Amino acid sequence: MKSQRVTVLSLVLLMVIVGVDQLTKWLVVENLDPRTSYPIIGEWFRLFLIRNPGAAFSFGVDATIVFSIFQIIATVVCVVTLFRVRSWWAAVPAVLIGAGACGNLLDRIFRSPGALHGHVVDFFSFGSFAIFNVADAAITVGVVVYLWFVVVVENKEQQPAADGEVAR
Repeated sequence: MKSQRVTVLSLVLLMVIVGVDQLTKWLVVENLDPRTSYPIIGEWFRLFLIRNPGAAFSFGVDATIVFSIFQIIATVVCVVTLFRVRSWWAAVPAVLIGAGACGNLLDRIFRSPGALHGHVVDFFSFGSFAIFNVADAAITVGVVVYLWFVVVVENKEQQPAADGEVAR
């Protein structure tokens, strides 16, 4: 029963994150002029609307279809994973990565210039680092949580008990 609850709540959370991603993109597209800086905290943090045909840092601008295929695969793998997880530690990375992949995939499907070739709406800008969106942030946090889970949590669970301690 616990794993069913984790699955249901994880799927709801995934849909909420995708909804927030799409809502923020819609608001930005409707209200901001492209390539115009809207300072929030000086030039350190600003809104700056661009449409990105590539991946992070505009990598692979001519490979939009390839990114679309990867995002389809990532979304499906993460959703399938949510039906198999038994703990929040396993669910959280799948939720975040799946929601991010799905959010950007929706841009690639429904935004100009066309199906599976659409450009992703990016608008958060920190200094001269990068311009990204809610979906990108979800993917990044999901990968960090996953790596932390693998390196710290799973590693700690697999360590043998010290002398005199009872293994659990």
